[in-house]
Amino acid sequence: MNAETPSAGDLLVRIGGIVFLIGAVATVVTVAPLFLGTKPFPAPAYFVCMLMGLGFLLAGAGVVRSALAQRRTAQDA
Repeated sequence: MNAETPSAGDLLVRIGGIVFLIGAVATVVTVAPLFLGTKPFPAPAYFVCMLMGLGFLLAGAGVVRSALAQRRTAQDA
């Protein structure tokens, strides 16, 4: 168990990590047939791979939000 209180941006970082992992798994799954010599997946399957970049952006936004909140509390103190 974690005794820390959740700070601003923590939820965005977690969601971003999950979305990134889904995109990474989709990338491995869609690229594997190219190496195995089987029939490649249709084009919409490759669009799921773009979730990797979206997850990275979400996690980055969460980190920026957390840093701004910490800066704000440091200035108030």
